[in-house]
Amino acid sequence: MPAFSEISPQQLMRLIGTPEGPVVIDVTLDADFDADPHLIPTARRCPHDQIITLALGLQGCCVVVVCQKGLKLSHGAAARLRAEGVHAEALEGGNLGWKTAGLPRVPARVLPEKADDATLWVTRHRPKIDRIACPWLIRRFVDPDARFLFVPPAQVADVAERFGATPFDVNGVFWTHRGDGCSFDTMVAEFGLTTPALERLARVVRAADTNRHDLAPEAAGLLALSVGLSRQFKDDMAQLKAAMPLYDALYRWARDGVGETHEHGAERKA
Repeated sequence: MPAFSEISPQQLMRLIGTPEGPVVIDVTLDADFDADPHLIPTARRCPHDQIITLALGLQGCCVVVVCQKGLKLSHGAAARLRAEGVHAEALEGGNLGWKTAGLPRVPARVLPEKADDATLWVTRHRPKIDRIACPWLIRRFVDPDARFLFVPPAQVADVAERFGATPFDVNGVFWTHRGDGCSFDTMVAEFGLTTPALERLARVVRAADTNRHDLAPEAAGLLALSVGLSRQFKDDMAQLKAAMPLYDALYRWARDGVGETHEHGAERKA
C-alpha cells in the first residue's frame, strides 16, 4: 500500500489519459535510463538536482515524480517541490515497479525531439477523424504540451522540414497508415500503448476512418460527430480543442463503459 506521499502504479495509470492526469516527471539517473530507455506515458525527464527549476511552472498542478526504484531521488524531489507549494507525490516502486506491473511504457527512441519543451507535429488541414484522434492520443499519453500544425496537403513535407515538425497521417512518412490500420493504430503500437482500452478505441477510430463500420458499430457515431465538428469549425485548432472532450469520453467508454446499455424507462421498471 502506498505511503501518504506516494501513488501506486495502478492509481497513476487510472489518471493518465484523462484531463485530470498529473504532470509526470522522471528523475531517473542517466545511466539507469540509458540501460532501459523507456518512459511512463506523458513523463518528461529532469535531473533530480534541477527539479526546483520547474517549481514555478508547476504551481497549481498535481505532480508525480518517478525514479528507478521509487526511493530517495523521487521522494527527495517530490519533497523539494512540496516545499515550494507544489502538490507532489512519488511513484511507489518507481520505473521498476511500473514495469513489473506490466503497464505501458513509451520507447524513448520513437519520441521526436522537443523544441521549446514541446514536440511539434504537422499534418493536412481540415481534419476529420485520424488527424484529430492522433493529436488526442499524443497529448493524453505522450506529450501533454505537444503542438500541431494543420497546413495544405502539398505543404506538409516542406513545413515539416523548415519548421522541424514531425509529419503524420500523410503518405510516405513513419506516422501514417500501415496495412489495414490507420495512423492512430500506428501510434498506439509504436508508442507502446497497447492497453485493452486503447486497442478498443483504436478499432472504433479505424472503423470510422476507413469506412469499415462492420469492425465497430460505434464508428457510425464517431463519423457523424467528426463530420459535424468539421462543419461547425473553420479553424482547425478550434476544432481540435472542441473534439478533445469527445475523445476523452470515448476513452472512458472504452476503459470502463463497454457493455453498458440504456433503455428508456428501465430505471422505473426496476
